[in-house]
Amino acid sequence: MLGELRNVTVSSKGGKWFASIQTQREVELPATLATTAIGIDLGIARFATLSDGTWMESRNSFKSKQATLAKYQRGMAHKQKFSNNWKKAKANVQKIHMQIANARRDFLHKATTTLSQNHALVFIEDLQVRNMSKSAAGTAENPGKNVAQKSGLNKAILDQGWGEFRRQLDYKLAWKGGMLFAVPPHYTSQECPECHHMSADNRQTQAKFVCVKCHYENHADHVGAINIKERGYRLLACGDAALSRSMKQEPAEVSQLSS
Repeated sequence: MLGELRNVTVSSKGGKWFASIQTQREVELPATLATTAIGIDLGIARFATLSDGTWMESRNSFKSKQATLAKYQRGMAHKQKFSNNWKKAKANVQKIHMQIANARRDFLHKATTTLSQNHALVFIEDLQVRNMSKSAAGTAENPGKNVAQKSGLNKAILDQGWGEFRRQLDYKLAWKGGMLFAVPPHYTSQECPECHHMSADNRQTQAKFVCVKCHYENHADHVGAINIKERGYRLLACGDAALSRSMKQEPAEVSQLSS
């Protein structure tokens, strides 16, 4: 064990016991061996698309176990609460939840380790996941619209683990002397990276981007990643205040600023 012991936490999850030991020690500031910068667009069909054109396929840990989990949950609901059979069914449900969490965590650790090893500067969207995944059910007086569709989207968003991805990427880059930079996400999928014309019509489908002005074509997620990287560079060059002002203007005005 390295460093001075600060605290020890013992916990139980899914029938297993875990001990977490926290220590404190001084370390030298690392110097990163990587020299490249990358922009990342996070999504559902593709977990992450990078500005260099490469992308990572979504793991969808919950979706892959959803049917099995529902089966065990139904079985648990049909048993007398706190009976031995109910406890066994509950243990099975907990086991599935742990498998989902472990698969997601393993995927995120591998992705963030690779990115932190290969890049000194990483730009991502400053996504507000909690707001994005709010329920659309509404109230009895004001019921929501497309509730089932929004519920499915919320599950897909939470299944990706974007918040944990950002957390891991942040500390792993810091360990290696790199830096994570979050940029405003507004209109990143609508701005042409070639002529900087910004329009909702540029994104004709979920995946296809065709600029209505210069006819530049690319995958929409790749376009988003390119724009995230460029916006990150502008953020570093002009400072938070200047970029925040530009993001509050109309899309046409932003196009003029960035052209």
